[in-house]
Amino acid sequence: MDTDVLNKQKGSPAIYMIRKGITVGFPIMIGYLPIAITYGVLAKQAGMTLTELTLMSVMVFAGASQFMGANMIVVGSGALEIIVATFVLNFRQFVMSLSFMNRLRNLSLKWKAPLSLGLTDETFAMSSLHINEAKKEKGAYFYAALILTAYLSWIMGSFLGGILGEIIPEQLSQSMGIALYAMFIGLLIPSVKKEWRAGFIAVIAMLINVICSQFMSEGWAIVFGTVLGGLSGVFLLKEDAS
Repeated sequence: MDTDVLNKQKGSPAIYMIRKGITVGFPIMIGYLPIAITYGVLAKQAGMTLTELTLMSVMVFAGASQFMGANMIVVGSGALEIIVATFVLNFRQFVMSLSFMNRLRNLSLKWKAPLSLGLTDETFAMSSLHINEAKKEKGAYFYAALILTAYLSWIMGSFLGGILGEIIPEQLSQSMGIALYAMFIGLLIPSVKKEWRAGFIAVIAMLINVICSQFMSEGWAIVFGTVLGGLSGVFLLKEDAS
């Protein structure tokens, strides 16, 4: 069917693939904008400049890590603590990138390497649903357009949120801090519904964080809670892996 559409179009296959990628990425863009705006407001509230919070979206492009980073800045965490915590939280991206490269074997390495840098949970999921595009002419343009649509919307939303953070009343911006907890709960609930032990692992990580925060900075407490909580999952979910 896609071949018929291409034959009917006077445009090039590259243009068709770009349009299709933007179309598939549009729902992600709609979902990213309000979250990115909230991040921008909270980052501004945390004391980051408009340039800093926007560059963080440009270079990090990871919602959960950026929310956590903004929160760690508020509690006075150091740069090393934020970098390590971000690395740990985003470690799953290595697995996603390997899976992405494996599924899209028809793409050359010069495409797969830069595209893997733009993977998020959402773009990875959409790419996994459209693996056949990799076999088509100019298929790489589809994935590039998909990822860039999500990436640019996140940056734009962050910038807009930073501007709003300077305008909206302080009481309103402070109330938006609940978005951080709502986002993590939203990520956790589907996993708990599928496997109750995921909730138990989250509780373990929370308790480790609380205990560690009694004798170390909150930044390192988050790092240890994340690492040790994740390691507990190796044992608790061992049966599923076997």
